[in-house]
Amino acid sequence: MTDTPSDSGFTPDARLYFRAREGWRWAEALPWIVAIAAFFVFPDYMALGTQILIAIIFALSLDLILGYAGIVTLGHAAYFGAGAYATGMLSAHLGWGEPISAMLFGGLVGAALGFLSGWVLLRYHGLTLLMLTLATAILLMEGANAAEYWTGGFDGLVGISIWPLFNHFEYDLWGHTYYWYALAVLFCCFLVARRIVHSSFGRSLVGIKGNVNRMHAIGTPVHGKLVKIYTISAGMAGIAGGLFAESNAYVTLDVMSFARSGTVLIMLVLGGTGRLYGAFLGTVVYLVLEDELAKLSPEFWEFGIGLLLVVVVLFMRGGMLGALDDLVAWARGKGKP
Repeated sequence: MTDTPSDSGFTPDARLYFRAREGWRWAEALPWIVAIAAFFVFPDYMALGTQILIAIIFALSLDLILGYAGIVTLGHAAYFGAGAYATGMLSAHLGWGEPISAMLFGGLVGAALGFLSGWVLLRYHGLTLLMLTLATAILLMEGANAAEYWTGGFDGLVGISIWPLFNHFEYDLWGHTYYWYALAVLFCCFLVARRIVHSSFGRSLVGIKGNVNRMHAIGTPVHGKLVKIYTISAGMAGIAGGLFAESNAYVTLDVMSFARSGTVLIMLVLGGTGRLYGAFLGTVVYLVLEDELAKLSPEFWEFGIGLLLVVVVLFMRGGMLGALDDLVAWARGKGKP
């Protein structure tokens, strides 16, 4: 059976919802305007800005599988780390430092790893899947620790040297070049993600998340579709990892840690899953708040993050972006916050 909107298991109201969101809306330009304006308003914070953009790509990759396909994972950092190590080793051991191809190589390695692991892991569900994804990331991290010659082990991979972008734009101390580079990559990744979620394939993923038995009943190849989106998501996470390796010029075992997997999950929950732009809002709020709270209290900054997370989970349906949607609907007289 072909995967068309009419056979993907949606009600007429759901199909109308997707059609209404397919077209570009003026509000979608706001995050990009803010990102461009930030370069001129905060020129001395572009190093932080670059890390925010990289984290948004990472969170966006997680949203594809969590927000749209309902795949809950605690090991998504495995693919981020695989991309970071692949890009870093390409430069440190082989002397290849062309930034775009090195970054894409990181994405390719992440996608390959996502396909191989996803083919096995996605045959399981619920708590079993959750634990298996966590175990996969831990095993890969320990493997990177053992392969000390290639990865640097516990001390980290050093010696990464990235050539000027397009052999013309040098990397300055304030990170201006990397900021524009990361912003361009984020925009490309977002276009891909947006195209996916508004396609018949993306709609079938939402159908799988909502009622997997019904999708099986209408003949949808559920496992194949889940593996496909898992591979795409892992590839995007690998691209984020490659950018991370290039912008920091080092890679440590932390790139595959449970803390990184948990952090990106928190970012996405704060912003709102299944919304694409929730990855933008949640990441910015988390990292800016982390930076400011760490200045106030280097020891207890996590308390503020935890408190915000509790408030969002308990009182904001669909994260902060969902709360904003409810507020706009209320202001228009169409609902209540």
